[in-house]
Amino acid sequence: MTGNLLKPADRVEVTVLVDNYIDLFVPQSTPVDRRLPFDPARQLLAEHGLSCLVRVFAGRKEHAVLLDAGLSRECMAWNARQLGISLAGIEAVVLSHGHFDHTGGLAELFSGAGRQVPLIAHPDAFLRRRLNNPKGTVELPQLDAVALKKAGADILLRREPSALARGHLLVTGVVERTTGFEKGFPDMEAYAGDCWSPDPINDDQALVVNVQGKGLVVISGCAHAGIINTVEYARKITGVENVYAVMGGFHLTGPIFAPVIRPTIDAMKTIDPAYVVPMHCTGWEAINRFMAEMPGRSILNTVGTTYVL
Repeated sequence: MTGNLLKPADRVEVTVLVDNYIDLFVPQSTPVDRRLPFDPARQLLAEHGLSCLVRVFAGRKEHAVLLDAGLSRECMAWNARQLGISLAGIEAVVLSHGHFDHTGGLAELFSGAGRQVPLIAHPDAFLRRRLNNPKGTVELPQLDAVALKKAGADILLRREPSALARGHLLVTGVVERTTGFEKGFPDMEAYAGDCWSPDPINDDQALVVNVQGKGLVVISGCAHAGIINTVEYARKITGVENVYAVMGGFHLTGPIFAPVIRPTIDAMKTIDPAYVVPMHCTGWEAINRFMAEMPGRSILNTVGTTYVL
């Protein structure tokens, strides 16, 4: 694979429609985070989920793609309206993986589009899944392909890297796992064939933009493959070494992932992005440690923020 997969863009703007955290008073802390002015009439919501509107600009062209759709049916659409954002013109929806906290707003989005909208996903996004640990077993809500098609989704199942936005936006497809410390989610299982078995969450994927003169912007959903694996794979398939920004969920929350925080931060320092924006499932401990150890480069996210890169 070569960098021919991804054409450079002039800039990318990422607006966070859904995230776990909201603070109306968080000020702008870097040149790239555009915070909303305080407005008591604006009623934004937060929930355990993620959704980002990604707009890529190249020459006179603008391309809009949605990454994920949050947990609930209402939150993403509500926040978009509060922000004055229309999702009618998006070219495609990319599903970072099939977990319920990234898919909740899909049906409403597609049913309200008035046209077929491409949905880029890995086939495993539609598997039955459960969380199985000593505390109990919980089956997760399963993504319904039939219902999404009826709502207006044009489901495109892909495992390999693929380009959107006329080649200016890359979907990684299945991320190679090469680090020694990123081992996935050990309690997850999937029903494949006729039995439950460990789930590597192979459908985990990210978006990548190459900003001209700056480097790669990597946007993850949960980074179940590992955020460092994701960035290194983005470098590999694009042929671009410099990383401008890394943002999204890094899935470092809870006691299972606590030992992974230290090597992740060390590896991120080696990658040396200009900006790191941990969101969603990164967890409070990991976010605070990124803020402390990469000051001036780590940004505390809040719903409604637009990052201009």
